[in-house]
Amino acid sequence: MCTIGRMDLNHLKAFLSVADCGSFSIAAERMHLTQPAISKRIAALEQQLNANLFDRIARQVHLTEAGEALLPVARAVCTELERIQQTIASLNSAVGGKLSLGTSHHIGLHRMPALLLAFTAEFPEVEMDLHFMDSDDACLRVENGTLELAVVTLPGTRFQKLETERVWTDPLAIACNHDHPLHQEREITPAVLANHPAVVSTFDTVTRQVLDQALLSHDVRLKVALETNYMETIKMMVSVGLGWSAIPEIMLSDGLTPLDVPGMQLSRELGFVRHKKRSLSSAAQAFITLLREHADP
Repeated sequence: MCTIGRMDLNHLKAFLSVADCGSFSIAAERMHLTQPAISKRIAALEQQLNANLFDRIARQVHLTEAGEALLPVARAVCTELERIQQTIASLNSAVGGKLSLGTSHHIGLHRMPALLLAFTAEFPEVEMDLHFMDSDDACLRVENGTLELAVVTLPGTRFQKLETERVWTDPLAIACNHDHPLHQEREITPAVLANHPAVVSTFDTVTRQVLDQALLSHDVRLKVALETNYMETIKMMVSVGLGWSAIPEIMLSDGLTPLDVPGMQLSRELGFVRHKKRSLSSAAQAFITLLREHADP
């Protein structure tokens, strides 16, 4: 039986990528490799361990018992090596190295472009490893060490191992399209609003919780027509008349009309999360400095 110390680090990284993605093809795309190359690395690791690490059933990939046992060890080894590399890179006055950064699709589209442009222009030696995902998924990846930093809708106190810092307040507007029946109402109260189907994010998101809590404070409950975690999809469905929603004001356009609903002033907090016990690389520190420079007053 071989030891971790004798294993090829690239094989461990391939294993973690397949485990995280649940797919050989997606893992190959993430690592900028071909699928046969990923499969070859996994096969070599399985041969070293004399154990199958994945079950491949009906085009789905699942960890075997041996794979489950290897997962935390492999993650710890790769995280520690990355930490060592970052520590050594930080000894150099120049900001460089790799920055593994996660962000939500909404923030990536509406808040990050100018920041990323400014950062890459100022620090061209940094290798930006950017991942788009749900805010909760990004927080989980910072917590387990696969991401160094994430810019997300702040999760409150749900993730005990994370340190959070607000960068922007994101006001939400109650909105619908021009032909929606709500436009015929003389006065729109929370109770009137709750009588009409809504297109909303899923119940476990911060945005949904903000909306649910606001309605519950008026003793009414949300009437859900459709659920999705993608704000751009919610905006599209509202714009074609499939319901109303709480949409970031930054996304309002000609196809959407904000509604005045007394007692329904909604907002959420956007910012960055980091692991409380992780030493940040010089690249991560520089990115946090840039975020703070662009923060709301």
